[in-house]
Amino acid sequence: MPDLDVREKVKLLPHQPGVYQFFDSEGVIIYIGKAKDLRNRVGSYFNKLKFETGKTAKLVSKITDLKVIVVETEFDALLLENSLIKQHQPRYNVMLKDDKSYPWIRIRNERFPRVEGMRNPEKDGSEYYGPYASARVMKTVVELVNRMYKLRNCNYDLSKKNVEKGKYKRCLEYHMGNCKGPCEGLVEEANYDADIKVIRQIVRGRIRGVSNLLKEEMLQRAEALDFEGAEVLKVQVEQLDRYRAKNTIVHADIGDVDVFSTATDGGGTCVNYLRIIDGAVIHGITVELKPKLEETQAELLQYAITELRERFRSDAPEIIVPIDPEIEMPGVSFTIPQRGDKKSLLDLSERNARYFLMDKRKQEKLVDPDAATNRVLEQLQQDLRLSELPKHIECFDNSNTQGTDPVSACVVFKDAKPSKRDYRHFNIRTVEGPDDFASMEEAVERRYSRLVTEGEPLPQLIVIDGGKGQLSAAMNAMERLGLRGKVAVIGITKKLEEIYFPGDPYPLHIDKRSSSLRVIQHMRNEAHRFGITHHRGKRSKRVIKTGLEEIPGIGPGTAQKLLTRFGSIKGVKEAEPQDVIAEVGAKKAEVVLKALMTAE
Repeated sequence: MPDLDVREKVKLLPHQPGVYQFFDSEGVIIYIGKAKDLRNRVGSYFNKLKFETGKTAKLVSKITDLKVIVVETEFDALLLENSLIKQHQPRYNVMLKDDKSYPWIRIRNERFPRVEGMRNPEKDGSEYYGPYASARVMKTVVELVNRMYKLRNCNYDLSKKNVEKGKYKRCLEYHMGNCKGPCEGLVEEANYDADIKVIRQIVRGRIRGVSNLLKEEMLQRAEALDFEGAEVLKVQVEQLDRYRAKNTIVHADIGDVDVFSTATDGGGTCVNYLRIIDGAVIHGITVELKPKLEETQAELLQYAITELRERFRSDAPEIIVPIDPEIEMPGVSFTIPQRGDKKSLLDLSERNARYFLMDKRKQEKLVDPDAATNRVLEQLQQDLRLSELPKHIECFDNSNTQGTDPVSACVVFKDAKPSKRDYRHFNIRTVEGPDDFASMEEAVERRYSRLVTEGEPLPQLIVIDGGKGQLSAAMNAMERLGLRGKVAVIGITKKLEEIYFPGDPYPLHIDKRSSSLRVIQHMRNEAHRFGITHHRGKRSKRVIKTGLEEIPGIGPGTAQKLLTRFGSIKGVKEAEPQDVIAEVGAKKAEVVLKALMTAE
């Protein structure tokens, strides 16, 4: 029986939750996804005529086979999807880019256990707690419990047989006060194990509960007149409280909570995870996500929550998130806070995510400026759906004062940076009155007719500061020059930051945090600055010249001479008469000075 076509297989899929796997022609898994309804979700890939990104279209073009695994619930599908992604690492799946080896705390499987820090847990029967987000935190906890309980750190085999024989005659750590001396039989195994039981709670982050228990025991010993024992417990409580004070205390009523947030700048996405135990931030970590297709923020959150909770062994019953992750997890509730301590926690998480991205971009620029530039240009190309990388972009803006002294400015960006030596301004010649559209049309036509005539390279993108009207005027000029369709042209409105394409009545809205929008805004602002500066200079010259040329018998040539020599009308008025005479002659000097004096 011949194999069914992929689209035919889709029609046979059940309307049940599950995981689907796409294969290419070589039998390699290229994508793994989960679905609440397998037939509807998988069918959506093959029913679309147009995809948001070229990557999704490319994925679909490579699919030659598919397999599904049906499960009971969508959450089961999420867990299975996460496991399979880690196992197969398909090319088109989102990945958590984090190759760090995290530190753990190990309580050794031995008589009189040692408590120590390490990486990469082993299958040796020991207890492992963590991972910790940083080695510094792990070391602090290890030092704390060893200092509080004076645990052993020697490598001796403390079997009963060896200890009873008195094999270890001298414990230097004991005599220095750093160890209770189990090798010399100076501590009961039951008492040592009782301390280990408390230490398990400390390394889990249960500082507040341990502190309260120690305080109760301290009071009991004091009432029993065991003041020495009470003093030991008092010191331990103080050490715990000092350690807890170093953590970010949220609120005692919050208890155990996980906090997740994402941040994106158009070129990358990251997720921040805060782990709250007994109302204190125990772990905080930010990792980079590598989206591959058109994953929504909810889908990215689902992936991050599943992966990081498993990695950090969290069983918190509540998860604080910025949006609904669109998944149900047994025994877990999701909270989207609007105010209060939980909202402050979410804000803290989001700030950490944003700072991570900002720091990453700064490092990229320092280490590899070209790669950082290409990332911005590639994002711009993707957001605007351009056919080629926009390494050369030009932006136009108009300036006038109620129709007088109209000018247009053209600024040039190369590799997403201003190329000021290529800036140009245009004194509008053919337009009378305040006609912004006609001014834009003239400037665009003059700019590109010259580039074409001189054989200069054209930009990959032209940005018009204005809405549909200015864009349409610019396209009229491009049409006459035969350049329509050869260069991408867009318009941007100032208020809503909407992007318009020629012939499309509906605007495009780019993410406000996107690097693409920042480049376009930078160009627009630079064109406005360059244009308004030229316009003000032109207007000032006109006003000054007009003040002298209105004097009967004084023409443009004489006015220019005087302004060049004395700098301004005020300079002419304050000059010595003989200096003015030397410049323009006695007769004209008398006329000018008399007119200026009369004007006062």
